[in-house]
Amino acid sequence: MTSSEAAEQAAGAPPTLGVGMVGYAFMGAAHSQGWRTAGHVFDLPMRPVLAAICGRDRDGVRAAAERHGWAAAETEWRELIARDDVQVVDICTPGDSHAEIAIAALEAGKHVLCEKPLANSVAEAEAMVRAARAARSRGQLAMVGFNYRRVPAVSYARQLIEEGRLGTLRHVRITYLQDWLADPAAPLTWRLKREHAGSGALGDLGAHIVDLAQFLTGEPLVGVSALTETFVKERPVLSGATAGLSGAGGAGTGAVTVDDAAVFTGRLASGALASFEASRMASGRKNALHLEINGELGSLAFDLERLNELSFHDHTEPAPSSGFRRILVTEPEHPYLEGWWPPGHGLGYEHTFVHEVRDLVEAVAAGRDPVPSFEDGLQVQRVLAAVEDSAAKNAVYTPVPQGHDASPAEEPAAAAAEKLS
Repeated sequence: MTSSEAAEQAAGAPPTLGVGMVGYAFMGAAHSQGWRTAGHVFDLPMRPVLAAICGRDRDGVRAAAERHGWAAAETEWRELIARDDVQVVDICTPGDSHAEIAIAALEAGKHVLCEKPLANSVAEAEAMVRAARAARSRGQLAMVGFNYRRVPAVSYARQLIEEGRLGTLRHVRITYLQDWLADPAAPLTWRLKREHAGSGALGDLGAHIVDLAQFLTGEPLVGVSALTETFVKERPVLSGATAGLSGAGGAGTGAVTVDDAAVFTGRLASGALASFEASRMASGRKNALHLEINGELGSLAFDLERLNELSFHDHTEPAPSSGFRRILVTEPEHPYLEGWWPPGHGLGYEHTFVHEVRDLVEAVAAGRDPVPSFEDGLQVQRVLAAVEDSAAKNAVYTPVPQGHDASPAEEPAAAAAEKLS
């Protein structure tokens, strides 16, 4: 703590929470927005301080630090973790480094926020859960970043379901469609390499919709039947750095080693049926996440491209006047809206990361387990693994292991991480 921060606390200001971020590209920018903004919107019990950001390219990470308001830049993540002014490590790197960084940060006494999917494999996710459990006993907390839970309309949908407004659930259907890979000339970025990304549309988009299905219903998926496909199997080698999700192609081509699309059905623990579709090849769809949940007493639907709205049908109303109606989720009584604008003034994508930061900071201040937890991330990882297993067997129904067991419990998390690295 600096002398000025100590003086602020003595004057009654909330204590500071130093943040170190690993990764500075697309997700790094989104998370930076969250950390930079949350304390200006919500009355937080701790004040986030953007202490340091880390990336391998010295010029790139320095430019990101200046652009996004970070006080310092590092090029080695171990040095960032070792900093005394960092109490939270935010991981925004490709999936192949999540386990190593998260476990090291937890064992160094830091809280951790890790982007989704939690890891590239079930084994990595289990090692992360073991590390999180051990760290929890020492007071460190861990959360996985499924930001779409923090859309106010989605949180309100969860509230309606918890209140029983839909009754017994019967159907869940969710699609998440993008088109940034529809062009065969799109280059071979890290997201198209299994060794870095773990999987393709399945892990990138499918992780979100699996989490949403389980979050909204409050039930785990217990089995799946799946098909996956890679439509473009060779792409131009990337020339230079990525820009957003893609970049410029250079000379030569390389093999795409992940899926372009995944389609699967599933069964929830209650017996309700679910269907999922994730694709990065759906021409005309930029970031189209749509969900609908049907129950005995009603239904609801949500479209990310109209994220301030929720459609709700009350099936107990008389048939002549019943039907879906639009709820504009901008009232101060709706989730997260107490800190924002007057009713009718909508929010956007970046606000989900502000809400994510608010929830994590409040959990850290209260010593309360944040959600979604690493255990939640492990459950999603097990579903993704079952999807891949089913697809490899031509859509054979595949059970999803249940429970938060991360055995072998006797194996230290650090040793497990060493095996995985």
